[in-house]
Amino acid sequence: MKNLVLVALTFISSTVFAGTILLEGSYQGKNIYVQNPFSGTGVGFCTFEIKVNGTVTTDEVNSSAFEIDLENFDLKMGEKIIVSLQHKDDCRPKVLNPEVLKPKSTFTTSSISVKGNTLNWTTTGESGKLAFYVEQYRWNKWIRLGEVDGKGGKQLNEYNFEVSPHSGENQFRVKQVDYTQRPNISKTAKLRVNTPELTLKAVKIKDKLEFTDETMYEIYDAYGNIVKKGFSFSVDCSNMKKGVYYVNYDNKTEQFVKK
Repeated sequence: MKNLVLVALTFISSTVFAGTILLEGSYQGKNIYVQNPFSGTGVGFCTFEIKVNGTVTTDEVNSSAFEIDLENFDLKMGEKIIVSLQHKDDCRPKVLNPEVLKPKSTFTTSSISVKGNTLNWTTTGESGKLAFYVEQYRWNKWIRLGEVDGKGGKQLNEYNFEVSPHSGENQFRVKQVDYTQRPNISKTAKLRVNTPELTLKAVKIKDKLEFTDETMYEIYDAYGNIVKKGFSFSVDCSNMKKGVYYVNYDNKTEQFVKK
């Protein structure tokens, strides 16, 4: 009887397991710096490939620190950018300045004015596309009315936003807040509206609080908690508990009682 010999052949793969660091943002005219340790085995450096928007860079990564030169990619200021760092699985490089891909608020207000119900402003020197927050000064504080997407770029940009002026002196402004969390605030636009101040039709109500004209409003309870806000001629208060409340409306604050 012949012996049957089974020979097992084993194929060994030399695949290098890798990790990826992704950086996403917009081009701000600055390069990225990376601290690059040795691999866990002590042979070679950690990073082995860099891609910018899917294209492999020619940057030299075989050193303890290197620069990703973004100027080689003919990017426009504010253009979207994705940087991919491929590294060995047993180590991790450190990006030293990831904030350079985050837009910074650098706008300068060229003009800002309000005419009728429209706030208009122009800017120059926007390094990135950041939202403008539109604010109005009412009830001894700045109230956010809405936001407008910034266009970015150093050219002259024009913007507008529909607002609701109250009687008397009005003040409006716009601002941006970037990754530093420090607001960049425009000049203030002023408008005087020579119409009679609004009033409450009654200060003791059962179901509905009514104004003499349409207005922005905020209602607070006796503990300072906001319970309703909006823009209207009247407010449905039927679901509110009985008690004393305070309402900000037009350019004033008054007290009323829910019976």
